[in-house]
Amino acid sequence: MTLTDQPSLQPEVVAPGDREKLARAKQQVAAIKGFYVHLAIYAVINAGLFAINFVSGGPWWVLWVVGGWGIGVIAHAVGVFGRAPKAVADWEARKVKEIVDRS
Repeated sequence: MTLTDQPSLQPEVVAPGDREKLARAKQQVAAIKGFYVHLAIYAVINAGLFAINFVSGGPWWVLWVVGGWGIGVIAHAVGVFGRAPKAVADWEARKVKEIVDRS
């Protein structure tokens, strides 16, 4: 049974005011799923590239791929989940308070 198979989430059963919320929630779930697929592909491909680089020897070119693509994965995460993680937000709040207290 999928999420939309549940009677309470069928568009005709949902209250008119909640249809927009349901549509946004489904869109957010699709975006999160897309991010996790991207992350899984990133991990699998880069593990394979790391193995190739390890076996072939030479300079560690794979780090350029991991780093460059990693920036893309981070940007995707920020786009899907919004601002930076809670730890960064907490640090920002502490830093603002510290600067205000000094002033």
